[in-house]
This record gives sequence, structure tokens and C-alpha cells, in this order.
Amino acid sequence: MTRQQLQQPMNSTAFKSVSTLIGKGIHHASKIAIRNPIEIIVATLLLASFGYFTLYNVARSSEIFSDTSYTRLYPTTVYSTYPHKNGFTPIINKEQQQEDDNMELTSFTTTTIPKNALKLYLKQITVSDDTERGVQNVNTLATILQFQQTVENTIYVPEGNENNKKFSYQNGLCYRKNDKTCFVQSPLTLWENDMDRLKQDNDIPLTMMQANNSNNQGFMDTTSSSTVTLFYAVNATGSMRRTLASQWAHQVENLSPTKDIVSHANRNEGENVFAWLFIISRNVVFRLKELIDMADTVDILVILIGYVMMMATFISLFINMRRMGSRYTLATAVFLNGLFSFILAVLTVHTLGVQPSPIILAEAIPFLVVTIGFERPFKLTKRVLEYSKETPLTRQDVRETISRAIDSVALSIARDCVIEIMVLTLGAKSTITGLREFCFLSAILLAYDVVFLFTWYTSVLALKLELTRIRELSSPTSSSSTSTINKNEKNNINDKKTIKKPSNMSFIRRTVVKALSDDQNSFPHDIQKSDAPFIGRLKLVMIVAFVAMHLFEFCTAFQSGPQVDVTQPQVAQVLDNILNQHLVSDQSQLPLVVEVFPPLLFHLRSPSTTRFIPESITRPFEALTEIYAVFIQHPVISQWLTIALVVSLFLNTYLFNVAKQSKQVTTPTSTTTINNTVQLPVLQQQVIKKKSTMMTTNTSDNVRSVNECVSFMKTPEQLNNEEVIALVQAGKMAPYALEKVLGDFERAVSIRRALISRASYTQTLENSLLPLENYHYDKVLGACCENVIGYMPIPLGVAGPMNIDGLDTHIPMATTEGCLVASTARGCKAINAGGGATTIVTADAMTRGPCLNFPNIIRAGECKRWIEQEGEKIITEAFNSTSRFARLRKMKVALAGRLVFIRFSTTTGDAMGMNMISKGCEKSLSVLSEYFPDMQIISLSGNYCTDKKPAAINWIEGRGKSVVSEAVIPGPIVEKVLKTTVRAICELNVNKNLIGSAMAGSVGGFNAHAANILTAIYLAAGQDPAQNVESSNCMTLMTAVNDGQDLHISCTMPSIEVGTVGGGTTLPPQQAVLDMLGVRGPHPTSPGDNSRRLARIICASVMAGELSLCAALAAGHLVKAHMAHNRNTTTQPQVGSCIKS
Repeated sequence: MTRQQLQQPMNSTAFKSVSTLIGKGIHHASKIAIRNPIEIIVATLLLASFGYFTLYNVARSSEIFSDTSYTRLYPTTVYSTYPHKNGFTPIINKEQQQEDDNMELTSFTTTTIPKNALKLYLKQITVSDDTERGVQNVNTLATILQFQQTVENTIYVPEGNENNKKFSYQNGLCYRKNDKTCFVQSPLTLWENDMDRLKQDNDIPLTMMQANNSNNQGFMDTTSSSTVTLFYAVNATGSMRRTLASQWAHQVENLSPTKDIVSHANRNEGENVFAWLFIISRNVVFRLKELIDMADTVDILVILIGYVMMMATFISLFINMRRMGSRYTLATAVFLNGLFSFILAVLTVHTLGVQPSPIILAEAIPFLVVTIGFERPFKLTKRVLEYSKETPLTRQDVRETISRAIDSVALSIARDCVIEIMVLTLGAKSTITGLREFCFLSAILLAYDVVFLFTWYTSVLALKLELTRIRELSSPTSSSSTSTINKNEKNNINDKKTIKKPSNMSFIRRTVVKALSDDQNSFPHDIQKSDAPFIGRLKLVMIVAFVAMHLFEFCTAFQSGPQVDVTQPQVAQVLDNILNQHLVSDQSQLPLVVEVFPPLLFHLRSPSTTRFIPESITRPFEALTEIYAVFIQHPVISQWLTIALVVSLFLNTYLFNVAKQSKQVTTPTSTTTINNTVQLPVLQQQVIKKKSTMMTTNTSDNVRSVNECVSFMKTPEQLNNEEVIALVQAGKMAPYALEKVLGDFERAVSIRRALISRASYTQTLENSLLPLENYHYDKVLGACCENVIGYMPIPLGVAGPMNIDGLDTHIPMATTEGCLVASTARGCKAINAGGGATTIVTADAMTRGPCLNFPNIIRAGECKRWIEQEGEKIITEAFNSTSRFARLRKMKVALAGRLVFIRFSTTTGDAMGMNMISKGCEKSLSVLSEYFPDMQIISLSGNYCTDKKPAAINWIEGRGKSVVSEAVIPGPIVEKVLKTTVRAICELNVNKNLIGSAMAGSVGGFNAHAANILTAIYLAAGQDPAQNVESSNCMTLMTAVNDGQDLHISCTMPSIEVGTVGGGTTLPPQQAVLDMLGVRGPHPTSPGDNSRRLARIICASVMAGELSLCAALAAGHLVKAHMAHNRNTTTQPQVGSCIKS
């Protein structure tokens, strides 16, 4: 096979995996929204409110609130190359070149600036004073000097960085001259930035005029005496410096107002509500006028068409939702869905550093509405309403109905969104100003729209259907009317199949639908089949056309507008000064690029302010604002209001649930007896109700035919158990998928048990005493067992408590062997009398040993050498990348001919870790195959692990947790509690556990019955009982100490395989046992401590069992004890259940 043929199924598999992952994510998110609609709605409203107020605070410093007395300017970039004889050359965009016919063609350049160029940002700060005093007086210049010192020395970036180094203009940001001083062009340099010299100057206007006439200062506007401009050259070479320069300029622009100087961004601080509204309205009008004056006719036409289409989209939304039966609720919810998405998208792009201006937003909003549109919520609503009409709403589970509808449309919606986001992402990579921000904002907006669709809007749908269901339940005629409606709908559907109604669509509409429809056989009258591909393809075509329109510059809807005029005397003089400084610097051979930014506007505070609205009108609103500021923002009162909101939320949720459940009525199901109805043996009907639903099962004894029952397979609650059995026996329903089809786990188990019983030759299982009810089958499905027919109760006993490492611990043991728990308890008592048990964990590493094949032993040997030397780090990094907890500790490599066996030893946190380590091995082998392409993977598990089989490698190298426990039992306790002597029990241990096991050729079996205690604890704690094969490897040693008076016992267990997460530990009974031991789930601070503690408990418990059994054997009491305590001679054994009914 060729490489392309091999890649094709791989790509298909990857696509299916991603689709499955997306589908599961949408399913889980929508499930949460369906179950908790009120909570999701409130949480969304709170999130949107947070985003709104955050954006409001950001917008207050934007140009929409700023003054409109000046035209918005954009930065101009100029550059000069060595030997810098021609000065600076501006880099001008094509739009400006076309607008300015008098500009020489040589001014336009597309020359690529070298990467080693020195780049500077020239920042301007203009301070104005419109009062009669002007800026040419001592007090004003003294204020500007203080402001200049603040800007240069007290503004640090990055903001909020407390630990790392901060930068100010004078410290790290400025462009330094040869004398190592920062480049600053300011009028205060006439007085050397000295306040005393400034105040000693008796004729300031004359000094400033002489400086301007000398043509060596560029700080003064000669046409006005009311403004002063400060120039700062910021070193912007490198991405980090550019970021710091932008942050510094942003902080300067939004500098907190002082008593003398305030930024134009904050000039309206403190205005009342009416003033804010007036400012916004005024600025919007001026901006629109400015845009219309600058724009071409084609630009205006494009924007106008966009707004017309946006209004048409809104009108279509309300009309379509009204046709589906919702007057305004669903349409409003869809509109809010888009509004919330827009708010969070704008906030997200702002957080990511993208700053779309209000002008761009005003131009982009209509295209955002049209391209993103409301087709997705309309499609979801339509599918939900279709599913809700299959059966009477009063007999439905609304949650299940919505969940089914979402599952049917989720993947198609997600697919369309991914395609649109990919197209927009390509547009976001454009270098065209405005288009990049629009596409980036649209992509994020689309992602938020999908998230809110399956959370916020799904909650609204669930709430609306539940309220509709409650209303129908409260109506006495709901049952009959609903059934009549359903019958009429079925008749209408049958009529539609035979009669084709004339088309209501126009000729143009039908033609476009035919051209863009996926279904070539669809007729124009079939509007349901044609709308979906029509809308989807039309939107995609619009997005692609819009992006292409700007990429190929068919129009300039997002043009940047006028730029800074670098020919102005002030700016030109400053640029000349910068170039002169560069010529005499050490970097003069490098190209110089200067980006000249528009001035940041500041003004001196006016002594009085004017009001737009009379005080008599604004005073009540200001009083309300003051009440809000004093009371609502008060920390204590706000906390009580928050608590009241939470209490109200839960109270309303509770009352809503009560309203749902209290009005349930049972509607009699009437079934018509048909001649071909088959009467099967009646299964004892069990009305099973899931805790999470209100589903009721049909308990009628009438059994309909298989053909009739097939039509009810999508609503299995209308089938009784015998009808489901008939469907399975007829092959219409898979027996292994009953839980998924029926949605009721306990009912599925009951029906499967009946099927198995009737198919067996004994036919006893159906009415047997195997327990069935009141079990968490939802925890079992897909995790622990398949084809479930019940559960097997095992008696659970407890031994101890035993002091293990200073903690009194009860030992849970699930067993059917008599005397086992009692014997272990006796061992615990003896160990406690000696001070308790001490344990240590000597190793912690789960293993997996894949088998690889090579063409010859030379390549096999090369692989072994590579893994053990330079490849060890590469394999380790690949393995560790697959999990947060799995960490590869070592690899043992062995050869058998051309076969290579690699034993990966890995820590796995608190999980037993087989799945985790298998995933890591797959990743490691894929990396290994890149270095050894002729390698063939025989098996991921090559029995070199070794798992669930006796093996010497586990006994020697260890697997899982390697634990050793010990205890010292005083001689009197040995005689009194264990009924033997130290000498006798030590002799028995040597002869039995050591010599006897050696005679048998045992591997790891140098013990009396370690597997007995270990397996009992495994069953109780949710461990894998099959792993007792290697986990029960144990060596028990007993020696006399303290001059032969006392007994020292130890148990060495090198391969205990346990975990406290995953597998059987997810079942509630097993979790209760782990809770009792204090080791449930992952350890909160030190991953792996819980599973290691469980291994310690097991090793100590095995030691207690070993001590007691060996003592009984030494004293000859084993048989006698079993006959006395493990035989019930008073009553005859009877067949019965261990669960009382």
C-alpha cells in the first residue's frame, strides 16, 4: 500500500475521534443546562453583566467618549537607510496614495525594512490651556514641568508586576543619546528642567520666541500660544520593547486626573447620566459625518447594505420564531444569546491585546449579524419542537426530549462553525487594517455563540417546555386534546406524502435553493429540505466573499483614515534631531525606523464646568446614583444582597421542581386489540423510576405485535417489559444496548435477566433470588461490567482496629470463608499488644512490557543500546507528555533473538495505572519507531510486565507498590493470645513457609495465606481481584529476639497493585470502604499517597493473618477452630436469599 493510502484511514479515524470528542462535550454541557436551567440562566446573566460593566469601563476611555473637535489620526511610519543623506522617507498606504493626487509617486514605497533596523516610537503629548492666561506663564509651565516629571519617572510597566523588574521612561524605555541621556523634546529644557530657574525668568514669552526663531527646538506651536507639545522617543526595537512602549503610552493616556491637568480620555469624569448620553450621541453623529466625508460611494453603499441586511435578519428571527409558536420569548432569548456572545467576544479580544476601535465595530456589527446569523438556534428549536410533538407533552420527559434533539444536530452545527471559524482565521492573518480585527472578533464571537447556544439557550428551551408541560398537566382536557392533535398531525403527514401543495416561494428563491441545495432530488416545495443547505452555503459564500473583497481590495470599508502629518514644522524638526543623534551614534550604520504617533491630549482644568441639563432635572438622578454608590456598593450590604439573591435562586428552583412534580397525572393508555397480537408469558412488571427522571413505564398486560411495537422504539416508556423482550427476540433491539435504548438501567437489567433465563435450559434465573434493585447501575455501565443481570452481595467483615504506623485502622474484608476475619482480628490484637505495625514503601512503579520485533539481532541490539543511552531522555519525555501523573522511572530492556522486550516502570499517582501506562507506552513506541522504522510492534503487552500471572520478575524487580511491614510481639502475648510459644512458631515458619515453599518450587509464595487477606481487602476496596496473583507475592519471616523471649515478624510484599481512583473504586459501596480507610480518591496535595497508604494497610493486614494462622498451625488448633466456628450444625442449609425482603 502507498503512503497516501495508509494516511487516508488514519485521517478518517482522527476526524471521527475529534467529532466524537466534540459531540461528547456538547452532550455533557447541554445535559447540565437541561438539568439546571434556572441556575444556568442566572449564571449567564451574571457573566454577561460582568462583561458589560467591564467593557463600559474600557469604553469610557475610548474615542467614543472623547472630544470630537479634532480629527482622529493614525500613526505614520518613516525610515532612513545608511548613509542617511536623503533624510526620512514616509511609508504610506495605498488608500492615501490614491486620495492625495498631488503626492509624488516616489513617496509611496513597498521597500522591505531590514530586520536589524533600529525602531523608535515617537510619542507626542500636547497640553492645552484655553483660558486667557495661556501656557506662556510661570504657573502653567511649572504645572507642565511637574507633569513631565511624573510621566518620565513615576509611570512603570509592565503594570501589576510586583516581583520582576519594572521600567519607566527614564529607566529602560527611552532612546538614549550619546551622552546617555534620554531623548526628550520639551520647552522646559530652556530652563534645564529646573523649577528655580523657571521662576527666575521674568520674560517667559520672549525666551520661548527666541528659542523658536533659532530653529533648534520643536516644542511650540507658533500659531497658538495655548498649546505645548512634549516629544518622547521610545526604543521599540524588539517585540518586548514594543509591548512595553504601548503599555507605557496607554498608562500615560489614562493617567489619573490631578488638580491641574487632566487627560482628554478622562475629561468627562464625574459627568451625570444625561451628560454621558449627550456625549455619546454627539460623538456618534460627528464620527458618522467624518466617516461619510472620508469614504467613497462604494464604501457607503456596502455599509448601508450591511445594516439593511442586519435589520432583515432581526425581523426574520422574530417572524420564524412566531411561526413555531413563540411570540417573543425564544426570539428574545436568541437575540440575548448573540448579544452576550458579542460582549464576551469584544472583552476577550481586548484582553488578548487586540483593540478594535468603535469605528471598526460600527462597520463590523452588521456583517457579524448577517454572517453569524440565527440559523443555529432556529435549527435547534425546530428539532426540539419536532421531537416534542412525537408523543403528548404530558407523557414526555422534557430533559430526554431536548437531549435527543441536541444529539441529532450537534455535530452538524459544530461542523459548520468549525468551517466558518477556519475561514475567519485565514482572514485574521491578513495585514489589512480593520479586516484582521474583524475576522479575529468574528471567530471568537462564533465560538462563544455556540457555547451559549448549548448552555444559555438550551436552558431557556428546557424551561419553556417544562412550563408548557406543567400548564398542560393542570388542564383537565390536556390528555384528550393532545391525543387528538397527534392523530390529526399523523393524518396531515400522510396526506402530505400523497398530495403536493403548490409552492409559496418566489421564482428567484426556488432557483437559488436549487442551485445551492445538497439534495438534487428535492423539489422547491420541500422547504424543510432546502433551507438548511441554502442558508449554510449562502453564509459561507458571504464570509468568503467578504474576506476576498478586502484581500483583493475591491473596496475599502475598513480604511484607516488620515495619518500624522510628518511635514509639520514641529514634527519635522524633532525627526531631524533624532536623525542627527543617530548619525553620531555607534549604530549609525543601521537603518532607522520611526513611527510617529498622534498626540495624547491633555488640558489644564477649567475653573468652572457647564451643565448640559438644568440642575433641577438632574438632581433626582444624581441622588439615585449617590444612593447606589453609598448603599449598593457598601461591602456589608452588598454581601447581604448577594446572599438574598442566592437564597431567592434556590427557593425559586425548589418551587419550580415542586410545581413540576405535584401536577403529574397518569393518563390511561388505551390499546386496541388486533387479531395478530401475540400473547407472551407475562413478566412480572416492575415499575422502575430513575432518580434523575420522571419516566413511567407502561404496565399494561396487553402485549402488542412486534410490528406495532417497532413504531414505539423511540419512546420505550410506552412499551411494557414483555413487548421489549419480544423486540429483542425478534432482533429489532440489541440486548447489550438495553440501557442506552430504554434509558432506565434497572429496567434494562431486569429485561436482560428475563431474556437470559428464557434462553437457558434451566430457566431459573428470571425468578431467582439474585438481587436486582437499588443498585447504582449508572456507575457500572461503561466502566466495570457489561451485560449486567444483577449484582452479587458478598459479606463484608472488619478486623481490628490495628495500629499501623501510629494510626488505628479497621481492616475491611469481603469474604465467604469462615474464621478468616476472626483469625486476622486475633493477629491484630497480638500486634497491637506489641506496639503496632510499622511499614515502609520501598518502591512505587507500575510496569508494562511491550514486545517488539526487528529484522535481525543487529538491529535489536542497536535498539537496546539506544534506549539505554541517548534515547532514554527522548523516550522519557514522550512518555511523560501523555499524563499529568504518569512519570517514567526506568526501563529494563531484554532480548530474545530478534525480539526486544522493554519493561516500562512508572509512577501513576493514586491510580493503579494500567490504562495510564499503556497510553504512555503507545506514545513512546511511536517515537521509537521514528528512529527505528523497521521495528514491528508485536504486542503492547508482551508478558514482560507481568500482569495477572506468576512471574519471577515481579518477585525480583517489583511491580506496583513494594512494601515491607514488621512487628514485635512480646512472649507473654504469644502464649496468652496466640496459644503457642516463640520457639514453636519460628520453627514452623522456617519449615513450612521457607523450606516447604522451596521444595514446591514456589515463586513469591513463601507465606502461609497472604492471598487470603489480600483478596478479601481487594474485593472490599474495589481493586482488581485478578491481580491477587502477583500482588500476593509475600515472604514471611519470624525470628526470636530479645534473648529468645519475644517474636519479630515481617512480611515483604514487592508487588502490591492497588489504586484509589478508577475501576471499581468508582462504585459507591467500595467508595464507602475507602472512605473508612481514609484513602478515597486522589490525595489532595501529594498524588500517590492514598494508594501507597492502602498498600501499607494491606501489607500490615497480611502480617496479622500470617501471624494468627501460623500460631494456629503451631498449636494444632486449625481444624478444631474451623469445625467449631465454620460449621452451622443446628439448622439444615436451605435455598434462600441473603437479602431480606
